[in-house]
Amino acid sequence: MKTILLGVFTLIISNLNAQYMNNPTEVVTNLFITTDQKNWEEVEKNFSTTVLLDYSSMTNSAPTTLTPNQVIDAWKGILPGFEATHHQLGNFVSRIEGNKAVVFCYGTASHFLSNKKGNVWTVIGSYDFELVKNAEGAWKITTMKFNFKYQDGNTELAAQAIENVKNQKK
Repeated sequence: MKTILLGVFTLIISNLNAQYMNNPTEVVTNLFITTDQKNWEEVEKNFSTTVLLDYSSMTNSAPTTLTPNQVIDAWKGILPGFEATHHQLGNFVSRIEGNKAVVFCYGTASHFLSNKKGNVWTVIGSYDFELVKNAEGAWKITTMKFNFKYQDGNTELAAQAIENVKNQKK
């Protein structure tokens, strides 16, 4: 009897783990956690082979289709220049239709860097993600759109962070 119960329990836990790991919302959350950790190998695992990256509401630049490495290289050009970053997500709304999913969430990004004019730059907005399930059954991000609402704090920190990254490479 113990063996049967243990087997059933193991099967239930395995199924819960599979659902957790294959949940589009968890993929989006993992993207931001691993980005804050600067764990670039793990960041890459969240993306499909190409990603439509759209920050146009904040940067006025056109949306661009990039490889995961191109996205990561762009992020490596600024994020390691901060002493810390913290992305906080919430108010998730997800919809799955077959092998496609959309995820909406609010996002707050705090960037810390010691500076006499202010140590924190905060960006507030929301995100629209599109994901596809690959042949292995894993959800991968194909579209990441940021919807800028406002920013607060020392907006000059971004330029300082970019300069810090350049100086670290020398």
